[in-house]
Amino acid sequence: MGQSPTTLPSGRHRRLRALAAAVLAGALLWAAGPAADAVAAPETRTAVPAQARTAAAAPGDDWLHTRGNRIVDAQGNEVWLTGANWFGFNATERVFHGLWSANITEITRSMAQRGINIVRVPISTQLLLEWKEGRASVPSAVNAYANPEIAGKTTLEVFDHWLALCKQYGIKVMLDVHSAEADNAGHFHPVWWKGAITTEQFHAAWEWVTARYRGDDTLVAMDIKNEPHGGAGESPRAKWDGSTDQDNFKYACETAGKRILAINPNLLILCEGIQIYPKNGSNWSSTSAADYHSTWWGGNLRGVRDHPVDLGAGNDQVVYSPHDYGPLVAPQPWFTGDWNRTTLERDVWDPNWLYLHKEDTAPLLIGEWGGFMDGGPNQKWMTALRDLITEQRLHHTFWCLNPNSGDTGGLLLNDWKSWDEEKYALLKPALWQHGGKFVSLDHQVPLGGAGSTTGLSLTDVYGDGGGDPDDTTPPTAPSGLTATATGSASVTLGWAPSTDDVAVTGYDVYRDGAKVTTAPVTGTAHTDTGLTPSTRYTYAVRARDAAGNVSAPSASLAVTTASSGGGPAGGLKVLHRTTDGSPTDNAIRPELRIANTSAASVDLSAVTARYYFTRDGGAPTVSAWCDHAVVGCAQVRLRVVPLSAPVAGADAYLEVGFAGGTLAAGRDTGDIQLRMSKADWSPFDERDDHSRAPSSAYTEARTVPAYTGTALAWGAPPA
Repeated sequence: MGQSPTTLPSGRHRRLRALAAAVLAGALLWAAGPAADAVAAPETRTAVPAQARTAAAAPGDDWLHTRGNRIVDAQGNEVWLTGANWFGFNATERVFHGLWSANITEITRSMAQRGINIVRVPISTQLLLEWKEGRASVPSAVNAYANPEIAGKTTLEVFDHWLALCKQYGIKVMLDVHSAEADNAGHFHPVWWKGAITTEQFHAAWEWVTARYRGDDTLVAMDIKNEPHGGAGESPRAKWDGSTDQDNFKYACETAGKRILAINPNLLILCEGIQIYPKNGSNWSSTSAADYHSTWWGGNLRGVRDHPVDLGAGNDQVVYSPHDYGPLVAPQPWFTGDWNRTTLERDVWDPNWLYLHKEDTAPLLIGEWGGFMDGGPNQKWMTALRDLITEQRLHHTFWCLNPNSGDTGGLLLNDWKSWDEEKYALLKPALWQHGGKFVSLDHQVPLGGAGSTTGLSLTDVYGDGGGDPDDTTPPTAPSGLTATATGSASVTLGWAPSTDDVAVTGYDVYRDGAKVTTAPVTGTAHTDTGLTPSTRYTYAVRARDAAGNVSAPSASLAVTTASSGGGPAGGLKVLHRTTDGSPTDNAIRPELRIANTSAASVDLSAVTARYYFTRDGGAPTVSAWCDHAVVGCAQVRLRVVPLSAPVAGADAYLEVGFAGGTLAAGRDTGDIQLRMSKADWSPFDERDDHSRAPSSAYTEARTVPAYTGTALAWGAPPA
């Protein structure tokens, strides 16, 4: 079913008003300080062309291409692009925002150390043309005191310096033509031409920047145009069809893509969606909004089913890139009523863009998503999309690093140095990690740079090979399959990892002989939902490698879902996830949310939840801590209670309660991140714990019972 916005995304106006105010405030702040005398006067310099090099990929280069819905490196290893946006080059200042107070090297290094492996850089056609014509100027919005390494440099020289920093710290870069003109509000213009900037100049700007950097595999992707849009009856507006009309964004993306790939055939070409697409029986001549499916600017890729982007020999470089936002950016019909992730996926994401991933048509990179942590609907949307990204392994660049984004805020706080730890905690599970470290898209440089303690290179993950088309050796079959009925309609599975002569890239889950996962599971756990109560199901799992080899199935395992009758009184629900991939280390790190499913507010002081676990020898005393809670750790009460007699999967439980407060109907507590360790720091073995959920995404956890007073309201303790 098509969705039509009630309004245009008016929240973007708020973003730019706040952005402009922050620029002015930042400029006044540093101009009054010691940097004032150090800032060089604006000047114009002649751009120096980069040295020409062949664009053919050489061994060890980091160029990427696509295979079905995956992005892979030259050896065929699957990679995951997980990044963020940093804007400013698109704006009037013509340089990254924030350099009026913070240091460019420190910001870049901190992004790498925290797992940002690609940065999407909005830029304008106007600035690219200025660079092309040798008219790069020294920006006034750079604090020379805070940034001595770029003092007096032109905007182009600042960009080149930053590319070198990205190479040093293992970050890759994507350019995004955000607007035709260098203007803080330039992205409101719906198309890629404006005034003196013609469509041909738009293409020429792309050709110039491609040629300049064609030998540098730090720059790996080009996002052809940010958020082409326009509603019914508006002019100009972007459409998507099979024509060669000027306003057909499909044709514009094809033209730009072919001209870029003629210079460097190794670049990823990102084509965003538009705003509206005609419903069946309608066409682009209609001026009635009722005749169109409508969604966020850049988020409508329905037209790809009828008119896919065709780059000929370059089709394996095409990536589709929708944008998606929450209700604080603009009210939308899909955020009314009893909405949740299921309704968003069914009514908005699937028909507009997610079908491309599920049908293995092409990779998706969600170029913009993010927002304020409001503890309410916006955070609910953001968590739902984060979970989708993580489960489906969708590529993405979070909006944004900048705290001066008026309707979303940023990952950085207003000092441009401190991180918003609550927002980062939400994002972190969607950043590529392997063995507890962040993964670079560079084969030689770990994310964070040489000697990084937080990052890995692709060679660290895959070795020197992988993805070889001559690789015909399948992975070993998964072992140790476990299956737990987590209610009347879901089963949670877990298994031990397979091994492969190159690398295992994912797992397929089978129920009663039929594959039930639309994309390979990247971890060693999966929750199968939508099941029938009191029904016996048989499961098996197969492993995959980068060459497409599939293992023999695991040993099958049967499980019966719970009946739908009887049970707890209701009113509460517990959601649980595990982002700790080490079930045998010396800490248990459950993450919980407690939801009020009743029609009335709940007194949190009467609510408790019990997380059951085994202590597994060593010291019997276990301590518990709250590491983070949306409600505040000061409001969380914890105690570890040993059982009088051990039962299957538990000899103790962690009781989670609250000092006070109320939980409104239909709301949840937000994340509660907990940690337990024994007095002697000896290891646990969580693999058989009653309450452990192997899923890295929040799922309903009936193995974590919840109580109102002494009455069981959710789940069941171990028998």
